[in-house]
Amino acid sequence: MATMFAEPLFIFELANNHMGDVNHGLRMIREFHKIASRFDFRFAFKFQLRTIPEFIHPHYRDRMDIKYVKRFTDTALVKEDFMTLHQEVKHLGMLSICTPFDEIAVATVASMEFDAFKIASCSFTDWPLLEEIVKYDLPIIASTAGSEITEIDNVVSFFQHRAKDFAILHCVGEYPTQDSQLQLNQIDMFKKRYPDITVGYSTHEEPDNVESIKLAVAKGSMIFEKHVAIETEAYPKNAYSSTPSQISNWLEAAAQAYAMCGVSGERHVFSEKEKSDLRQFKRGVFVKRDVKAGEIIKPEDCYFSWPKDDDQLLANDFSKYMQFTTKRDLKRDDGLLFAHLHVQNNREKVHQIVQSVNELVKQSNVPVPGWADLEISHHYGIDKFDEYGITMVTIVNRDYCKKYIIMLPGQNHPEQYHKQKEETFVILHGEFEMALDGEPRIAKRGDVITIKPGTRHAFSSAGGGIIEEISTTHFVNDSYYTDPSIVENKNRKTLLSYWIL
Repeated sequence: MATMFAEPLFIFELANNHMGDVNHGLRMIREFHKIASRFDFRFAFKFQLRTIPEFIHPHYRDRMDIKYVKRFTDTALVKEDFMTLHQEVKHLGMLSICTPFDEIAVATVASMEFDAFKIASCSFTDWPLLEEIVKYDLPIIASTAGSEITEIDNVVSFFQHRAKDFAILHCVGEYPTQDSQLQLNQIDMFKKRYPDITVGYSTHEEPDNVESIKLAVAKGSMIFEKHVAIETEAYPKNAYSSTPSQISNWLEAAAQAYAMCGVSGERHVFSEKEKSDLRQFKRGVFVKRDVKAGEIIKPEDCYFSWPKDDDQLLANDFSKYMQFTTKRDLKRDDGLLFAHLHVQNNREKVHQIVQSVNELVKQSNVPVPGWADLEISHHYGIDKFDEYGITMVTIVNRDYCKKYIIMLPGQNHPEQYHKQKEETFVILHGEFEMALDGEPRIAKRGDVITIKPGTRHAFSSAGGGIIEEISTTHFVNDSYYTDPSIVENKNRKTLLSYWIL
């Protein structure tokens, strides 16, 4: 589902700080927009709407001695002025969001084509209001201050079952919120508990606090909401709203946090300086003996030491995927320089094998545990794996043993025998041509073949398949190949973890 919350969003909460004065409200929008235009973020202004005759009980509408009755009444805007502010936000290219506090206000917000509904923390479980809001096809942002986790679960489920595009904001409803009460770890908890839901942060901290925005960015918050105000002689500022200069510092801190956090979801690109700084401390590869041109360098021919030349092969480059052949004679203790080597990298071949094995496993519907390592057997070298080779997954190896033998189309397993192990093959997928002591037979899905110790066995599969091997304990040195050249290949196995795609 498309969502308006795919990129970070910074919301300036106007609340009642326009003071019911349309000119003061326009000034606020324009000055905060000027600050926002310096930053490469998405921005929105958020309004609040109460239908005063609906919202305030008839017996209390004239009670100006009650602080918030007076506040809400004095700052209420007529619809034309409200539209003027809303349209100015849209004209400046910013999103416009509104918090309705009653059912009539919900319909008014929807009719004015705001970009999203905001649900205040006090309304988070106001079910009559929520039922009205979900009638409209607008994204929803909901603050969670003061709500128990079961209540949040219920509201999240309510929106999910109605396929709404919504986000929840961690929020603490103390005005202002002291640093010790910010509870920023709630962002982590929400992200873990609701992995498919966008999580944000609605702040009421001291206006000069720029540390919490950095932490919220680092924790993966995607929405940041903050109260804003411009203080004048006529209109004083409350303790938790931020002036343009304070918002500028807040956004600077957010930008700095994004820069420090770097890329997300993928490995970052390393600078040349970083690579150079690390390379100077890495060990080089040196030969233990005289080597003739054309020889393949084996692990037992080398040692690793520091310092090394700039163009020298590193211990970090020396892996089972790489094959190095010398282009010139080398003396004992010479360093292996790239200019003197022919390098063959088998990593791409291993990746191709893993891809093919995964495709065959998925095709077979055989359940393979994700924690089990994949053993790639390339009897005559990895370059001949497509013709001679198998892959194996060991599920358990105790007094009894269970493995999956996975054979790709066209592969052959050379003849071998075991002196200690007795094994039973159960064909789970595909068809195999088997030879037991030279006697050929076809084995199909569901067939069971027992191979006693000393029995020579070879097998192949034209179309590929999977064998379940159930046996007595597998011993490392209990596989005897009738072709001695296989035994001479000391690097005929590659072991991989985390191979299931």
